[in-house]
Amino acid sequence: MAKLNRIKAVLAEQEKTSKWLAGQVGKSACTVSKWCNNVVQPDLNTLDQIARTLKVDVKDLLNSTENL
Repeated sequence: MAKLNRIKAVLAEQEKTSKWLAGQVGKSACTVSKWCNNVVQPDLNTLDQIARTLKVDVKDLLNSTENL
């Protein structure tokens, strides 16, 4: 499966945990874990909420599809 998002990497860069993010966006830790492992992807509204929570641009949460 393609790694479509960089949520796990951005959390590591900011020294934050997926459990912390789950609490901030009102989702279960299991759901955030699935996002971090690219098992499922957050919807666009949630991705925007994640970006605002982490104070990054939405583009910073996405891997480039240029080489796919």
